Amino acid sequence: MLKILSTAAAVALAIPIGGCTAMDAGAPQMSQSMVGGAAMYDTRNIIENAVNSRDHTTLVAAVKAAGLVDTLSGPGPFTVFAPTNSAFAKLPPGTVDTLLQPANRATLQSVLTYHVVPGRVTAQELIGLIKQGGGEARLTTVQGGALRARLMGSQVMLIDAKGGMSHVTQANVMQSNGIIHVTDSVSLPG
Repeated sequence: MLKILSTAAAVALAIPIGGCTAMDAGAPQMSQSMVGGAAMYDTRNIIENAVNSRDHTTLVAAVKAAGLVDTLSGPGPFTVFAPTNSAFAKLPPGTVDTLLQPANRATLQSVLTYHVVPGRVTAQELIGLIKQGGGEARLTTVQGGALRARLMGSQVMLIDAKGGMSHVTQANVMQSNGIIHVTDSVSLPG
């Protein structure tokens, strides 16, 4: 299992700067966006919204198997980098099934909490942190590991402990207890 995880692609996130406007940083709006064919409501928490996204059924199943539903339904706030079903499909064959087994609950919790940063970090705030850090920001995840963020051209890249990269395909999806940035790859802790 550890060998599979260590050889799987690690993640970074690219948040397109061009997609961020001054309105993104404003007050949350009711049903501000669609994710996985479902309206996302800023009056609902992360779990209440995620269960409706057809693009996040694997993530929701993993959160349930890891026993993290109550945590991610709690007050937060949390910033969640939410991998899609196709992101999970990029992992080596059998990885998801192995992670979902009860015997691997601690490993699954570690992987999932590596996708969560305490607080509500918008794309604009992340860009600001990068500039304040002289070109790089370090985000400490709930799991305890770090994601590094850099501005590369017109994108913000978050790089995990293994140097892997991914893109945020949709940023700034507001929730009552945080914010979601949809990603196209799964982050794996070091």
